[in-house]
Amino acid sequence: MGVPQTMEALGKRAEFIKESLQKSQTITDHMVAILGSFDHRLSALETAMRPTQIRTHSIRRAHGNIDKTLKAAEVILSQFDLTRKAEAKILRGPHEDLESYLEAIDQLRSNVDFFSSNKGFKCSDGVLNHANQLLSKAISKLEEEFRQLLLNYSKPVEPDRLFECLPDSLRPSSSGSPRNHGDGSGKSPTDHQEKSLENAVYTLPILIPPRVLPLLHDLAQQMAQGGHQQQLFRIYRDTRASVLEQSLRKLGVERLGKDDVQKMQWEVLEAKIGNWIHYMRIAVKLLFAGEKKICDHILDGVDPLRDQCFAEVTVSSVSVLLSFGEAIAKSKRSPEKLFVLLDMYEIMRELHSEIELLFESKACIEMREAALSLTKRLAETVQETFVDFEEAVEKDATKTTVLDGTVHPLTSYVINYVKFLFDYQSTLKQLFQEFDASDPDALLASVTTRMMQALQNNLDGKSKQYRDPSLTHLFLMNNIHYIVRSVQRSEAKDLLGDDWVQIHRRIVQQHANQYKRISWAKILQCLSAQGGASGGGGAMGADGSASGISRAMVKDRFKTFNVQFEELHQRQSQWTVPDSELRESLRLAVAEVLLPAYRSFHHRFGPMVENGKNPQKYLRYSPEVLDHMMNEFFEGKTWNEQKR
Repeated sequence: MGVPQTMEALGKRAEFIKESLQKSQTITDHMVAILGSFDHRLSALETAMRPTQIRTHSIRRAHGNIDKTLKAAEVILSQFDLTRKAEAKILRGPHEDLESYLEAIDQLRSNVDFFSSNKGFKCSDGVLNHANQLLSKAISKLEEEFRQLLLNYSKPVEPDRLFECLPDSLRPSSSGSPRNHGDGSGKSPTDHQEKSLENAVYTLPILIPPRVLPLLHDLAQQMAQGGHQQQLFRIYRDTRASVLEQSLRKLGVERLGKDDVQKMQWEVLEAKIGNWIHYMRIAVKLLFAGEKKICDHILDGVDPLRDQCFAEVTVSSVSVLLSFGEAIAKSKRSPEKLFVLLDMYEIMRELHSEIELLFESKACIEMREAALSLTKRLAETVQETFVDFEEAVEKDATKTTVLDGTVHPLTSYVINYVKFLFDYQSTLKQLFQEFDASDPDALLASVTTRMMQALQNNLDGKSKQYRDPSLTHLFLMNNIHYIVRSVQRSEAKDLLGDDWVQIHRRIVQQHANQYKRISWAKILQCLSAQGGASGGGGAMGADGSASGISRAMVKDRFKTFNVQFEELHQRQSQWTVPDSELRESLRLAVAEVLLPAYRSFHHRFGPMVENGKNPQKYLRYSPEVLDHMMNEFFEGKTWNEQKR
């Protein structure tokens, strides 16, 4: 094929391709036109369908709203139903079924919360007003129910029931007084008793039956939640405070002030103090502790109100008890009050930790401080009484004179006083530490020494009342010996020490020696070889012979001896040495000097008189009779007893 043919063929092909492209363009244009037509139709269709779609969505949303409304209506209706049921229970009142009544109040309160949080409901305001009014009435009925329930089960506790709650050692005896206090002895419990009291078990009395406490608690909770705290407070305070006061009155507690105390006879006052000690223990350990327990139970969860209620319930009773203690502490001081003051101080110290625990809240601070103030005031009064006692002993000017030289009542009184003090050793040491950080043993020893010295100073003054100097020394010997012996037999010895005892023993011996010298020197002079005689001169020989001595002189010597001895016997048989050992020791000391001298004189010169006229007039006493008569000295015999 040549080039022309080839070119022709290529031209045909090019023409064919061109035609094909034109057809393709036409088809494309035609397709575009068709597709444009579809787009227009679809747009028209969509426009036509849009209202239907909108209606369908609205219908669907309306269905959702209807479902929600139905559900909300169901909830509201159920709340209405619950409110109606709660209202029915509340209108019936709490008497029939208190538990159901309390549940109805809870339900009503829940309904109020529901409608308060859904105030969009048209009915909410009306429902809320109705529910709140109903709730207010319900709480008012509840308040009355609480009052009646508390009142019905709040009864004063009889004394016998309280005594049964005490340990055996503290229960009253048949006389009605506690066994360890209030018996007028002035003595505190022994160490063994104190230890037993420390471990003693107290059983709290049942102030309100346990089965009632949960109901009272639930009622109190509802009242507090309903905003009736003040009504709850007043009802609880007035009811329980009155019952507590009645329990104490039945026990014997009475409000006494300083003026009342001052007017009382000591015996009456002492008994009342002993009872007060018992009452304090019962009040704190049983009644106040019991009140605290039920108050904590009933008002659990209402803490500020609970503490205030307990404070207000007990404040009047605490005041009555402490006011008596204050009246005693502030009344006129006297020595006999010291031991009851110590008893009172003891019980306040014993109860201190329990008072602190019971009245620990801020609401009870005044009662805590009042109890602590009384304890310190009692301690101060005890110390002031010590000073008064020392001054009273030293200045005691009683006209009582012991004619027989025996132990003076003041001496026995002071010694018994000191003995009783040592029954309170631990209490006194604690008391001293309230004011002084020094060694309490040294302080107690100092107090004791001052009392002893005051007594001795007074005895020195009283001894000068005797006209007979020998009786002066016998009196001092008796009294100081009594002091020394009493100290040796008591716990005071450990504090005063052996040196004090030895010094005072020597003083006793000095007075005994002075008695012997003054009483017997003159009569012994009569029996001595150099003794003068009223009947003439001359002297007896040292060998016992009668050289240079006349019968008349011998007779005069015997006569003088007889007169002097009889006078001594008559007088000193009426004197008293109450301690048997001291009495025998003193007799022996006199006899050891007198009897040998008399035997010697009787042996030497008796024969000169025996053969004369009326020898019995001069030789009136044999040495044996004299020895027998010596045993009658210091027996405190009266003149009539001697004649018999």
